[in-house]
Amino acid sequence: MNALDYFEQFASRYQHYKGGSWCYEDGCIYRGLQLLNEATGDKRWDDHLHRMADQQIGVDGVLAGYDPQEYNIDHILAGRVLFPMAEATGDSRYLKAARHLAGQLETHPRIPAGNYWHKKRYPHQLWLDGLYMGLPFQIEYAKATGRPDLICDALQQLATALALTENPGGLYFHGYDDSRDQSWADPVTGRSPALWGRSLGWLAMALVDCMTMLPKDEATASLRKRTVTMLTDVMDRQTENGLWMQVFDAPDLAGNYEETSASAMFAYALLKASRLNLVTGEDGHRARRAGSEALEALIKTKLEQEADGTATLCGIVHVAGLGGFDGNYRDGSPEYYLTEPVVKDDAKGVGPLMMAYAERLLVDLEQTDEG
Repeated sequence: MNALDYFEQFASRYQHYKGGSWCYEDGCIYRGLQLLNEATGDKRWDDHLHRMADQQIGVDGVLAGYDPQEYNIDHILAGRVLFPMAEATGDSRYLKAARHLAGQLETHPRIPAGNYWHKKRYPHQLWLDGLYMGLPFQIEYAKATGRPDLICDALQQLATALALTENPGGLYFHGYDDSRDQSWADPVTGRSPALWGRSLGWLAMALVDCMTMLPKDEATASLRKRTVTMLTDVMDRQTENGLWMQVFDAPDLAGNYEETSASAMFAYALLKASRLNLVTGEDGHRARRAGSEALEALIKTKLEQEADGTATLCGIVHVAGLGGFDGNYRDGSPEYYLTEPVVKDDAKGVGPLMMAYAERLLVDLEQTDEG
């Protein structure tokens, strides 16, 4: 089964991830459908998006099951599709919904350095995941509403997050606890102890999306340089099979494996960074090759045919985090990340694969135009 047929099959049978409540997992699929629509011009992807998302967005912009007082940064991600939906339809409810989400960010708790808490139930903590969940939306909202101060704030948060989570050996740790209360946090640096593939995937997508939305000027120069450095480090860790490991920097750790969602995220980030000239010259060619190899490897090795003729995307770690959850304490060690269940067809893998595939279509289209 080819990728587009799989995406059609998946979208046709997809049920809201959390029973219809507004959530980031649905947002991953919405973002994938949005980008497939833009890359192909095929209205079926937009139809799927509206069928799913419109059920969650009231005429007054109220979002199903959404409580801003949870101060959960994850809830912001799905709001990214509201801007193209508003532009395409002229329906006011989409921007009303975006304003509700932006209202959460106005009062969202922050650490003293200025970064949003990951969630109210994870106080004083910064996770790399949250940078993708909140900051690209904040920049898009700022551009849509004429709020340059929000762009400055987002850039400052990105720069601060990189400083707080930086691994002296390269790349970035999953989390940072400003309070040092969590046992997973280093008592001196506040950083968690391991490099988790998907958290780095969220970060790579956040940096590439934010940098490609903004002009190449002095305000973004340092972050652009750090983004290119990160993507180079990511390419250096690509396996012979074209993918990336769950515990990112420990390929020989017993039980470690090539993880699907992180690999799809890196494929998307590398292809987009190359296409939009965030990385240029030989680095740009290398990024395009690495992203294409990853996408091809995912389709070839992670899309499995089932006995009933359907296909499933395999090898997706279901969830991973830091601290207490469901009666367990997640200590952030490399070994911890290998204890979480590996599942099929999870939105956190399928959505980024859609996004990476859409990017590859755009790359191919531009090469055809140039030829």
